[in-house]
Amino acid sequence: QVFKILRKDRTEVVFNSSWLKKMSAEELLRLASLENVARMLERDDFHKRYTSGTPITIKEFLYPLIQAYDSANIRADVELGGTDQKFNILLGRDVQRYFGQEPQVAIFLPILEGIDGMRKMSKSLGNYIAVEDTPEDIFGKVMSISDELMWRYFELLSSRSREEIKKMRSEWHPMDAKKTLAYEITAWFHGEDSAANARKDFEIKFSERGFPEDAREIILDKKNGSTILDLVVNSSERVKSRGEAKRLIEQGGVTIDGERITDPKAIVPHREILRVKIGKREFVKVKQN
Repeated sequence: QVFKILRKDRTEVVFNSSWLKKMSAEELLRLASLENVARMLERDDFHKRYTSGTPITIKEFLYPLIQAYDSANIRADVELGGTDQKFNILLGRDVQRYFGQEPQVAIFLPILEGIDGMRKMSKSLGNYIAVEDTPEDIFGKVMSISDELMWRYFELLSSRSREEIKKMRSEWHPMDAKKTLAYEITAWFHGEDSAANARKDFEIKFSERGFPEDAREIILDKKNGSTILDLVVNSSERVKSRGEAKRLIEQGGVTIDGERITDPKAIVPHREILRVKIGKREFVKVKQN
């Protein structure tokens, strides 16, 4: 799986068992003497458990030291990890100094939330997108996340600059932005052709959710800054006023391509065809010039 991200010809895989199996009890005790209990309790999770009275085993104290010992054995120049690994990686620098090595550079990345938007992404929690998921599954899982979490994913997973993401956030419709993100992540692991097919598959399934093929069709001029309120007023034959249209949108009575829209000021998606449901019975296929 890792070689979907790393170049195999530039990667060497090593197992720490190759040096840990040779480690004597004397060497383990010498390693354990490099740190004290007070320092170990600085680690956030250890500190919380200690103050709450939750037991901490000696084995758990040894784990960060063993990880730090790995850094010394491979003479690491750089170690990359999540912010939850900060203590362990910095401990690696201390152990390297003990062995007379130049301390490694530590690079920390934010923890990526799972698709539930609440807990960190984890296979055991079932809120994850697997590297080996099918293109359709990856695309669909990204489309299932909340709009707010989507921007977090853009920041942590996309190659786009913060300035570009900020502009997208202010100018793009969330559905368009989410499809773009889903395409980028799917293409990353499966290529652009598979990502395009996954997007097409999603859109076909999505658009078929209860939208009649004989829906009334209208043509509207595509204008920058047009709002959902403008769209409803200009496309509905049943809604008689802007006030009525505004109330209908705010009450969740308007969907575009299956997505419920509740903000009258939201920008109309920049797509050629929009499948708009207004209230319970009015369906309009809007073509934008």
